Amino acid sequence: MADYQGPERVLSGIQPSGGMHLGNYLGAIRKFVDLQDRHDCFYCVVDMHAITVWQAPAKLKAQTRHIAASYLAAGVDPARAVVFHQSGVRAHAELAWIFNCVARLGWLDRMTQFKDKAGKDKERASVGLYTYPVLQAADILVYKATHVPVGEDQKQHLELSRDVAGKFNHDYEVPNFFPLPEPLIKGAGARVMSLRDGTAKMSKSDSSENACIFLNDDADAIARKIKKAKTDPEPLPSEPAGLEGRPEAANLVGIYAALAKKTDAEVLAEYGGQGFGVFKPALADLVVDKIAPIGDELRRLEADEAYLDAVLREGAAKAAAVADPIVADVKEIVGFLV
Repeated sequence: MADYQGPERVLSGIQPSGGMHLGNYLGAIRKFVDLQDRHDCFYCVVDMHAITVWQAPAKLKAQTRHIAASYLAAGVDPARAVVFHQSGVRAHAELAWIFNCVARLGWLDRMTQFKDKAGKDKERASVGLYTYPVLQAADILVYKATHVPVGEDQKQHLELSRDVAGKFNHDYEVPNFFPLPEPLIKGAGARVMSLRDGTAKMSKSDSSENACIFLNDDADAIARKIKKAKTDPEPLPSEPAGLEGRPEAANLVGIYAALAKKTDAEVLAEYGGQGFGVFKPALADLVVDKIAPIGDELRRLEADEAYLDAVLREGAAKAAAVADPIVADVKEIVGFLV
């Protein structure tokens, strides 16, 4: 991106495929809130990505509103950031087709996420699931986004976006037309683990109802889940090195640190040597204090579908105002009649 002269922009999105949980908040949404004060931010609900696997239409609409409500409840301000649904901006699909003709099969063959999601029966997977990373490149580059908050599981896709941008710039002899987007590391709390298994990522699909704290959980549910969280019999160590080989303890300390905006070392300086009988209630109080108000606001917003739909429509119009001229330029560069 060093030679790109355009404005700095941030793009990120979340699939509407399940309830938002503590991991989504600490790993992504809280970062969205922080970034909106320093960057030109575009936050979408990536409903086009969601249908790469089957989605019941009515549920997809409800989940799209749920993600938008989660953004707003956590503090994303549609007056400061563009909040929209991906399918509301047709430029995403238009640019994705052009990028399908720029990207190479070999690049997509190396995408590990397709292999993970398709499993052994990849012949029955949708073509959309296979070309998912190309649409993701279009999501980013249709706004000429320069920075993308990413987790470990998305770094490979961001690399493909850089490859597509670089190849387009080279093939059509338009140096620096597209920026090569850079990752924004999510930092503390980026990887929140299951409360029942400290080696598995927190997931809405976990078989145990106590493994995942959802943003719309009330205070009682949050406290109960923290109380039931798996631990080990040893007291907390006084230094982070003592958490090695103790995944459940490390996860709970990491959650506390992320919510309190402290380091693991600072948390352990306060609670080291004490047992979970002391630490869990303190953690429960902290999670309730930070998350329960978000849940209250989330439930209020979800009850007002008309408002959420208006926010998404207005955001889509703002997004299209940026994306459409970029796609028009791409069409001209490619040689389409415009």
